[in-house]
Amino acid sequence: MKALLCTQHGDPELLEVRELPSPEPGPGQIRVDVHAAGVNFPDSLIIRNLYQFKPELPFSPGGEIAGVISALGEGVEGLRVGDAVMALCGHGGFAQQALVEAAKAVRIPAGVAMDMAASFTMVYATSYHGLADRAQLKAGESLLVLGAAGGVGLAAVEIGKALGARVIAAASSDEKLEVCRAHGADACINYSRDDLREQIKHLTAGQGVDVVYDPVGGQLAEPAFRSMAWRGRFLVIGFALGQIPSLPLNLALLKGASIVGVFWGAYVAREPSGFQDDMAQLLSWVREGKLKPRISARYSLDDAPKAIRALMDRSAIGKLVVLPTP
Repeated sequence: MKALLCTQHGDPELLEVRELPSPEPGPGQIRVDVHAAGVNFPDSLIIRNLYQFKPELPFSPGGEIAGVISALGEGVEGLRVGDAVMALCGHGGFAQQALVEAAKAVRIPAGVAMDMAASFTMVYATSYHGLADRAQLKAGESLLVLGAAGGVGLAAVEIGKALGARVIAAASSDEKLEVCRAHGADACINYSRDDLREQIKHLTAGQGVDVVYDPVGGQLAEPAFRSMAWRGRFLVIGFALGQIPSLPLNLALLKGASIVGVFWGAYVAREPSGFQDDMAQLLSWVREGKLKPRISARYSLDDAPKAIRALMDRSAIGKLVVLPTP
């Protein structure tokens, strides 16, 4: 089978496609013939040795996949060879076959295409865990989503609406904000042109936002933090701008606010039953038409480095997908 390999840490242009033997599943694992793999921001970090998890070289990036089970390891129950599944693999997904822990695989519902299934789990489950569990977002509250046109951002916009919140989408261009409106945003802010704090003040009649969803970091974090309402919750999702912000903690005191970390990967590992419950809720919303993942581009295995580069350059809108099997 073919796989895109990281043989030395660095930029995506250093990745190369090689032929490898088919992997054999160990106890509790399944082998999946990969039809599609989602591209996510951690892929850009793991190849540069900047992610929390640091696999040994050589390895294949790609943390979420969709495909068909071709082999079962010892002790696997509830799944069969031939089942179509969407699954989390941490890394190894940019390949024609991948090994996955059976507990991190979910059957793909009827009518859901492989590329959509591969675009779903990481961004939607991260956003759901952050908004519903960590922030306890309630109907009628206000939600500010930074980087709202990216994969996790659009997922947060849709989930915020499904939970009954008023969603304010913030992104760097009018083109991106049009996509946010199409996915349900109630109001939009172009933070490359307009003052973020002034716009939040205007859109909330001076009350501030109840929840901030921040996958961006950098210079946007502090003005968003200063724009929170009493008992606001600031969700730390990630740092797409590459800078980890320093927030003035006296504001948390004055606003009775919370800074809440959202480490979804650790949540899945520590609370697998919670992950399965989250997926059940999310897939029910898919069937109801409340969640509609946007795939903006599809890449071959050979062109997968270009997909990672697009994420690093923040030029992608919605999700990018790699199709390992021609």
